[in-house]
Amino acid sequence: MDAPARVDLSLGTWRRDPGTVVRQAVPMPAQGPESLTIVAGSEVTGVATEWPPHAHPMHELVWVRGGTLTSRVGNRIFTVPPGWGLWLPAGVTHGGRLTAGAELHDAFFAPERTPVAFAGPTSIAVTPLLESLLLRLARKDLDAAARARTEAVVFDVLDPTERQFALELPGDPRIDPIAEALLADPADDRGLQDWAAQLGLSDRTITRAFRGATGLSFAQWRQALRVHEALALLSEGVDVREVSERLGYSQPSTFIDAFRRVVQVTPGRLSGIPYHLS
Repeated sequence: MDAPARVDLSLGTWRRDPGTVVRQAVPMPAQGPESLTIVAGSEVTGVATEWPPHAHPMHELVWVRGGTLTSRVGNRIFTVPPGWGLWLPAGVTHGGRLTAGAELHDAFFAPERTPVAFAGPTSIAVTPLLESLLLRLARKDLDAAARARTEAVVFDVLDPTERQFALELPGDPRIDPIAEALLADPADDRGLQDWAAQLGLSDRTITRAFRGATGLSFAQWRQALRVHEALALLSEGVDVREVSERLGYSQPSTFIDAFRRVVQVTPGRLSGIPYHLS
């Protein structure tokens, strides 16, 4: 019988970048939310930044420019590169890491005045139109009528992406060491037989454990993890060949094929045209 999944994993999101600054929570914008439906703001931290697990009383939509955010929600890791956003319902506990130099954008939505609902954390298509509307709402000179019109259009174009790109962490003590090792080094190329010998398990046990905990085989899970890391590297401006080498692929074409199978676009298109993610 498969071991039950655990939620209290010690696994982090990804490797912590050198010089990472730990902050307590993403601050709410200065405008008070008492009479506003959407409160938007942005900041550039200038350094790699981490937020330990926290929650907000309002729904939150977070997106980035010029970098990547990874967010941990329970046993799932969401990667948020340019062109995507992450919707976090009010009260959902989450933590995250932001790459150095990334421009972080947040929009907070008053639950009682928000006419849309998503079942849990949801990847959102941050199209140029949606981003421009939310940036408009960050202005302090909008009158009530202009704000209401803008908010109405936001709700009209606020749509989830076709691909809800989240990585499920195992939460199974038998295979957590594998997940921890790959999170620390996605290029780790040890196969099933290597891990079976190291952990004292059979190949079949590891395979069944990964499928039971994540819905993926070991090889599929490792590939999905590498694609998450590739998204972060590409959004930081690392070229495709170097990303391929860092992630342990024998040649760039192998990496490109693996990436395309998961994300449905080539890494070259992704790095050049962020909005092709949606």
